[in-house]
Amino acid sequence: MLRDKLLAKKPGIISYGMTPPKATNTTEKIAEIAQKQCERLRDLELDALILYDVQEEADRIEQERPFPYLQTVSPDTYSKQYLSGLDVPKIIYKCVGNYSEAEFTDWATSDADQDKYSVFVGSSSNRQHVHLGLKDAYQLSKQHNRNLTFGGVIIPERHMTKQDEHLRVVSKMKNGCDFFVTQAIYNVEASKNFLSDYYYYCNENGIDMVPILFNLAPCGSTKTLEFMKWLGISIPKWLENDLKYSSDVLDQSIRHCQKIFEEIFEYGLEKGIPIGCSIESVSTRKVEIDASVQLVKNIKSVLNKKLNHTAVK
Repeated sequence: MLRDKLLAKKPGIISYGMTPPKATNTTEKIAEIAQKQCERLRDLELDALILYDVQEEADRIEQERPFPYLQTVSPDTYSKQYLSGLDVPKIIYKCVGNYSEAEFTDWATSDADQDKYSVFVGSSSNRQHVHLGLKDAYQLSKQHNRNLTFGGVIIPERHMTKQDEHLRVVSKMKNGCDFFVTQAIYNVEASKNFLSDYYYYCNENGIDMVPILFNLAPCGSTKTLEFMKWLGISIPKWLENDLKYSSDVLDQSIRHCQKIFEEIFEYGLEKGIPIGCSIESVSTRKVEIDASVQLVKNIKSVLNKKLNHTAVK
């Protein structure tokens, strides 16, 4: 059970992340998309499915968005009405600033007799008007629903400039976060720098580390590459060049994603940090979605091999 694995701080949790379909689709089209997604994911034996709550983020960056923003179906609605046939725990991203205290409380207390999972997301910039802050969301959740297990977001690249991402994480842990999911990563140094400070700070202060799911996303075209950069994903210049000039961008990115995760996971095992993996496709192109599914299989193989080797030791 996902809750048991999270609270036991187990390494090797694996999830798949996706954005619900555009709200402009007909109900028939949404049902068709959901059916294909269920068929694609049903046999992967995932620990969780992550459903994103997408924000426009127009105030976060001045650069024009490579793909137009279109409102999507609510992840709660999509989970309940269209993905009920997929027997896997759903982790719902929640942009808490979009809700009043009453609206958020209603959501938190719904289905209170069942295990519920969420990742709370704050504002995309300090210019964004919010109705509810992250700390308020944490407090309301703990107050109203003990079956709601919630987590937070980590941006390892932010640690390279501000040097305080580990402190942000520990603060969120003290407010009740039992796990974290990172932004998609392509910079192994940024991730390991963060993990190092996280490990030593927790070790020195007697704090139990919680699971961190590192997010991987294959890149299959220069258009997807530009979108990733717009999202704030840090891609080293040498790798950006290799992807741009590669004869097979998708294969190159998959191999790099797997290599990055193996290095991070090995580092986590050495330090006793419970690291897992979440995989997604930021593109709606079938070839990139299929590549993300293949990456799940590759990472599962990596996890099984390394965890079994550790158990033998």
